[in-house]
Amino acid sequence: MNTIDEFDLKILREVQRDATLSADALAERVRLSRNAAWRRMRRLEDEGYIKARVAIVDPEKLGLGLAVVIMVRTNSHDPDWLEKFRKAAMAMPEIVSVWRMSGDLDYVLRARVADMKGYDLLYQRLIARVPLADVSASFVMEEIKETTELPVGLP
Repeated sequence: MNTIDEFDLKILREVQRDATLSADALAERVRLSRNAAWRRMRRLEDEGYIKARVAIVDPEKLGLGLAVVIMVRTNSHDPDWLEKFRKAAMAMPEIVSVWRMSGDLDYVLRARVADMKGYDLLYQRLIARVPLADVSASFVMEEIKETTELPVGLP
């Protein structure tokens, strides 16, 4: 992997904000020629700095207005349990993030559902697939900040 420079960081900042930028628009924003900007963009993709270019969809418009943070504790930490849990989480599209944690919690999940009934259905499906010692959920009342943009190039 090559090291990345300030131009690469500028490209990463710009495409995080708008992945639909044309090569010309990207080049203008980062002050490079079209070809140089596009070559750098391709290299950043090839080297894995850019994992994907996606559209961010409004969950409210899709009827998925309830954001849920689910805290999980388990009594089992063996590889078989973990694989079963991983498969269960991956198979449930309502679960949008899963983190294995240090500290008191074993896992934190983030989900998007329509309403409390939608959460209950998700909960029932999850506990039917994998044994859990404790599950608690908190429901987001107000979304103050939600971004996929990483703080690229900050000290």
